[in-house]
Amino acid sequence: MKIIIAILIFSAVILFHELGHFLLAKKNGIVVTEFSLGMGPRLVSTEKNGTRYSIKVFPIGGSCAMLGEDTGEDEKPGTFNSAPVWGRISVVAAGPIFNFILAFVIAVIIVAFVGYEPPEIMEVQKGSQAEAAGLKAGDMITEYQGYHIDLGKDLYVYTFLNELTEEPVHLTIERDGKKQEISYTPDINVRYLLGFNRKDAQSMEVESLIEGMPLADAGVKAGDVITSINGVQIKDGDAYEKYISANPLSDVPVKITYMRDGLEYETEITPREYRTPQLGFAYNVGCVKAEGLDILKYGAVEVKYMIRTTVLSLKELITGGLGVKDLSGPVGVVDAIGQTYEQSKSEGTMMVWMNMLNMVVLLSANLGVMNLLPFPALDGGRLVFLIVEAVRRKPVNRELEGMIHFAGLMLLMVLMVVVMYNDILKIF
Repeated sequence: MKIIIAILIFSAVILFHELGHFLLAKKNGIVVTEFSLGMGPRLVSTEKNGTRYSIKVFPIGGSCAMLGEDTGEDEKPGTFNSAPVWGRISVVAAGPIFNFILAFVIAVIIVAFVGYEPPEIMEVQKGSQAEAAGLKAGDMITEYQGYHIDLGKDLYVYTFLNELTEEPVHLTIERDGKKQEISYTPDINVRYLLGFNRKDAQSMEVESLIEGMPLADAGVKAGDVITSINGVQIKDGDAYEKYISANPLSDVPVKITYMRDGLEYETEITPREYRTPQLGFAYNVGCVKAEGLDILKYGAVEVKYMIRTTVLSLKELITGGLGVKDLSGPVGVVDAIGQTYEQSKSEGTMMVWMNMLNMVVLLSANLGVMNLLPFPALDGGRLVFLIVEAVRRKPVNRELEGMIHFAGLMLLMVLMVVVMYNDILKIF
């Protein structure tokens, strides 16, 4: 069932994208030779008014094929290139724009039923720098480090992608209808670590080691079992927690005894200081009811959030914060929808519907942004050539443009294969 729902959602988002191209092509007198959902051989198809409507074997894409779209045909009536340049721009841009429209309509429905997440400060830690700077519960965050905040999850995403440092925090908050600037240096939580992860809460077996940390530098390996610290026997996880609680680690060296293959080893290491900056406040991530025009307002804000999150993720991909392995293709998307469906069932039918609709908003906004990227073969790449043509009042060489788009398509196909392979590895 979850696979069927996932495919239906994925297909609906793609179909709406292609519908944008289709409707604007018809409006501009361009002949649409085929309007299809899916890729590969046709399962079923029918022809009407010169357009073949098809459903194909693999529901992982779609197309709106227009007469003369990738050829140099300018003179023949009904071809893509015979339409005025601004008409062609509208046809190409319509796909992503329809995605944003779909995302907005669905987001409005979600907000009407569930509400929105105001970026309200719920609690300020007593004695913290945030409290000393004047931050109070009930303040509404409107800006964080120069980043505009509309929703509580805006702050969550930004702090997830931009690790908090010991540099000053700059906030703009709204209190009693007035905006106020607040700045402070984060509190620092200082801990000393050995640098290992246990197999489970009750075990002292080393599951993994943190590279560059004391135990790894000392030659301890995964599978070793820590048996004592400074001569005190550590039988299990509870004994370890009690020892650390009674004897907090510091920069004073400690003796570690561990077992490997039935043999006992001892090493002396100095715990490594680990500094964790703290914001000093908790903020809202729960929903409140929206009424009247606020439903439309926060529907638009939800779409803005999805678009900004996609753009920020692309920025991380370009700068190296994320890698190709973090990308998901059709297989990964279907799996994510399926998992969301399974996890939502225990919360009732309403939450299943809302979470599925939220996936539609996410996918539709994401598809709109990705298609606007100025990369050959994507809508954004085609728009670049059309805008150049509009400025020059003369088209770029059609054959050259076609070759560039073909090369871009081949690169995209290679990327899709790599991403699909990674998706399969993640699932299995």
